[in-house]
Amino acid sequence: MPFLPPPSPPRWLGWLDRLSRAAFAGLGLAELRAMLRGEPPTERPNPRYKAHINSMLLHIRPRSYAAASTRFTYTFRLGFLAVFLCLVETLTGLLLMLYYDPTPEGAYASILRLQNEVLFGELLRDVHRLAAEALLVVAALHLLRTFLTKSYLGQRRFTWATGVVLFALLLWITFSGYLLPWDQLAYWAVTIGTSLAAAVPWIGERLNLALRGASEIGADGLLRFYLMHILLTPLGAALLLGVHYYRVARLHNISLPPSVEQGDLPPETRQAATRRIDLLPDLLLHEISLTLLATLALLLAAAFFYDAPLESPANPLRTPLATQAPWFFLWVQGLLKLGDKTLWGVLVPAGLFLWLLLLPYLDRNPQRRLRCRPLALPLALGVTVTLGILSYMGTAAYGLQLPPALQLAQRLSPEEGRGWIHALSFDALTPGYHRVGAAEGVSSELAAILAQIDAFLKQSGLPEPAAWLIIEERQLDLKRLTLRVQWQADPTAPPTTYERVFYLHRVTLDEPTPALFSTPNP
Repeated sequence: MPFLPPPSPPRWLGWLDRLSRAAFAGLGLAELRAMLRGEPPTERPNPRYKAHINSMLLHIRPRSYAAASTRFTYTFRLGFLAVFLCLVETLTGLLLMLYYDPTPEGAYASILRLQNEVLFGELLRDVHRLAAEALLVVAALHLLRTFLTKSYLGQRRFTWATGVVLFALLLWITFSGYLLPWDQLAYWAVTIGTSLAAAVPWIGERLNLALRGASEIGADGLLRFYLMHILLTPLGAALLLGVHYYRVARLHNISLPPSVEQGDLPPETRQAATRRIDLLPDLLLHEISLTLLATLALLLAAAFFYDAPLESPANPLRTPLATQAPWFFLWVQGLLKLGDKTLWGVLVPAGLFLWLLLLPYLDRNPQRRLRCRPLALPLALGVTVTLGILSYMGTAAYGLQLPPALQLAQRLSPEEGRGWIHALSFDALTPGYHRVGAAEGVSSELAAILAQIDAFLKQSGLPEPAAWLIIEERQLDLKRLTLRVQWQADPTAPPTTYERVFYLHRVTLDEPTPALFSTPNP
C-alpha cells in the first residue's frame, strides 16, 4: 500500500492560529492548548517567555515567582483581590456616570431612575457599593497580613508606606462617594465627617469651607465631592498603585514566608520552597479562576443578599434622630464621644496613621517570625478590638438615650430604614382602632407586632403605659398609621400623650423602595 502523507490542515485553522499569535503575543493555538492542559511548551525557544516581552499586560508581571510566596494560605491573594475590586469599581463607576446628575435637584432622582428604569441599574449600583466596601475590608486585611508576616523589611519599607497612603486614599474615595445619592443617610453622614475638618488646628475653618463649598453642604459641595470621587482622588490612587505594584513586581517581588526565609528548614524543603514557578500557565490560570469566582460572588451577593441603601431625599432642615458616620469611620465617631473634637477626632486618628506609616522605620527587630516578635500579635489584636469597640461606640444607639415613647416609634418605623412594621405584608394591616394588649379581629402578623409593642411598654419604665395603633385606609394601596402612647406621669394631671403618624404604601411593604416617609407629632 503506497504511503499517504497526512492531510494538510484546513486553511481556516491556519488563519485562526495567526489570529491567536497576534492576539496573545505569539502564543499559537497549539501552545494555548498545551497551557490549558498543563503540558510543556510546544516550541523552542519557550514562547511563554517571549510573550512577556511582546505583551504589554504580561510585561508588567514577573516571569516567575518563588513557590512558597504563591501559597494561598500565605497571601490569601489579598493584593490580587484588591486590584480586582479596584477594576470593578472603575468599570461600574464609569457606567454609573452615564446616568448620574451631580446636582441637588437631580442627584436623588437620577438614582431612582437608575434603580427603577435602567436595565440592571439596581444591580449595577449594588455591585459598585458592595465592591467598594469589600475593597476596604480586603485592603485592611492585606495590611494586617503584611504586618503579621513583617513583610516590610529592607527595601519593602517604602512599599509599605505607599500601601498605607493608598489605603487612606481608598477610605477617602469611598467617603466622597457616600454623599452622591443625596439622601438623608448620605447627607448627614458626610455632614458629620466634614465637621471634623473644622477641628483641624489653624486651618480648620478654611479646610471645612473648601470641602463643603459653603457653610452647609449644597450644590458646590456635591459637585466637589463628585469630582473628588470620580477624578482627583482616583487619579492619585492610580498613580500610587502603579508605584506600589512596580516595587512589588519588579524590585523585590512577593516576600517569602518567615518560616522559609528565616526558619531552619532541611535543604530539600528549602529548595522546593524557593523553586521558581512560571506565571504562564499555572499562576495565570489560577488568577483567571479566582477572578471568575470573585465576580460570581459579587453578582450573587448583590442580587440576593445586598441592597445599596437609599433613604428619603436629603433635607438640610431636618436632622434624623439616628445620625452616624459611614461604618468605616464609626471608630472616629466613637472617639469623638470621648471628649475634645480636636484631640480625639483629629490628632488621635492622624497619630495612628502616622504610626502605621513609620512602622517599618521604627521597628528595629530583624526577626520576622511571630514567636520572635512577642508584641506583634497582642498589638494587632489590641488595635483590632479597640477599633471594634470604638465603632460600636460610634453608632447612634450608644450614648443616646431617647425617651421610651420615641424609642418605641423608632423601632416600629424609624425615620430612615426599616422597622418592625416593615416585616408585615400590606394586607396584614387590618384597618381599625387597635388597643395594644386588647386587640381583636386582627391578622396574626399584626397581632405579633402589637405583642412586641406591649412587651416593650412593660419594660420601658413608663408609669401606667397604654398604646393604640390606628390604621386607616387613605387611598388605594395607601394606609395611614398612627401610634399613640399614653402614660400617667402625675396622678393629679392628665395623661401625657405621644403620637407619630406615618404612611405606608403597598409598594413599601411588598416591594421595598424608599417610598416611606413619616411625620412625628410630639
